Amino acid sequence: MTWARRAVPVAAAALAALAARDLTQRDHALLRNFPLLGRARYLLESIGPELRQYIVAANDEERPFTRDQRRWVYASAKQENNYFGFGTDNDIEHTAGYPIIKHKTFGAAVPPSTPAAGHDVRLPCAKVLGGARGRTKAFRPESVVNISGMSFGSLSGNAIEALNKGAALAGCWQNTGEGGLSPYHRNGGDLVFQLGTAYFGCRDEHGRFSLDRLREVVAGAPVRALEVKLSQGAKPSLGGLLPGAKVSAEIAATRGIPAGQDCVSPSRHAEFSDCDSMLDFVELLAAETGLPVGIKSAVGDLGFWTELADLMRDTGRGVDFVTVDGGEGGTGAAPLIFTDSVSLPFQQGFSRVYRTFAERGLHEQVVFAGAGKLGLPDNAIVAFALGCDLVNVGREAMLAIGCIQAQKCHTDTCPTGVATQNSWLARGLDPASKSVRAANYLQTLRRDLVKVAEACGVEHPGLIDTSAVEILNGRTGSTPLHEVYGYRPEWGLPGATDRAEISRLMAGEAPRGGSAPPSPTAQR
Repeated sequence: MTWARRAVPVAAAALAALAARDLTQRDHALLRNFPLLGRARYLLESIGPELRQYIVAANDEERPFTRDQRRWVYASAKQENNYFGFGTDNDIEHTAGYPIIKHKTFGAAVPPSTPAAGHDVRLPCAKVLGGARGRTKAFRPESVVNISGMSFGSLSGNAIEALNKGAALAGCWQNTGEGGLSPYHRNGGDLVFQLGTAYFGCRDEHGRFSLDRLREVVAGAPVRALEVKLSQGAKPSLGGLLPGAKVSAEIAATRGIPAGQDCVSPSRHAEFSDCDSMLDFVELLAAETGLPVGIKSAVGDLGFWTELADLMRDTGRGVDFVTVDGGEGGTGAAPLIFTDSVSLPFQQGFSRVYRTFAERGLHEQVVFAGAGKLGLPDNAIVAFALGCDLVNVGREAMLAIGCIQAQKCHTDTCPTGVATQNSWLARGLDPASKSVRAANYLQTLRRDLVKVAEACGVEHPGLIDTSAVEILNGRTGSTPLHEVYGYRPEWGLPGATDRAEISRLMAGEAPRGGSAPPSPTAQR
């Protein structure tokens, strides 16, 4: 009680001193006129996202991920009940653009009925990465779901380690992001090494691309493919800056830059300046490493993609895979105009790119990957129907390891230690336990994809065609997916040989059909 009596006047004196300071300062008119109310207003404003997220917004209103979507990811990561009861609370009847997946009563694939069906499903890619171009180290990706490019420096070391260990447990790969290959990437998971405009991790002392350094990186880690990053959904054609205060010794060593100095990512590559020279660079990387080589880009001007496809058709050079990043995606910080209004959303951007390749007969020779909120089963299914062979998950993987959508990624104050270099905040993220949650989420997403594929009568999500999806345009109408995006009926699927092989690979995954054999009557 004595302590409480002393605390009251101390608190009152502190408030009075703060009010006196506010009354005399000249920077904030509100505080100068109403010091206490002004402070309360700024406090409420600072926690506004949290208030809306947990109190104000409905289950399907919050952005970029709704409460229902986050709940599904969290429950999947913790292996808790991720079902929803009492029907959908989405406004299907009045939401234009809402996708509906059409199940089949009878189909070639009969869903298994065992209690644990699909929990540990193997879900390889329908195409061989690098196979069409004869790359020495071509391979079939073991998982159609993989972890998208997120750099060490943007994410904490503990977050990168958790994701890499999770990738190893789930049997998928992790994209390094453009920040180089750090020690945290070396925890058992396969890697796709991303070459950004600054060539972090494979540059010389002058900041130029170094083929020798790239060879060293590839030889010293489980790198399965190379991805040349042209742009990303969050900030297409915009460079980046990591302030010197954040360039620690670890980040400097990983990126090959001086510690404590501002780190600049240019907006364009120095090794090539057009499609022709870019293809020369791609073929150089493939020849020197033997690895499949692809590109990652958001979609804006379609002229680039037209020229690229024409050159691939006419010259014999080409990329092994194309990763299309939607404008609604992006784990990095960016100016509001870029996050909101620059580059096409995934479905529009991807469909235009795929159609450009398909019109030239190249779509069966390229592995297509997609990114941009595709870590949710409904979005992923539409992506597969449009022609995706792989989906990359970024923010959903962050949610699985603890992200709470605080949207403080750009402030270095991420409260869960995911997107920060603050050692105190990062210590709250335990890589050992969070890696298991990442793996659980990835495996659950794959399970749901297989379940939907089987409901559509096929063995694999890559075999879902555009006829299986319709897009609602109001309460009384809908349009088939291929009509919405100008596809020919046969587009969106792998070639006949790849379809037959993936069906064969999936056929032995689990017992099919009911819990009991057919009766003698049914067998007659």
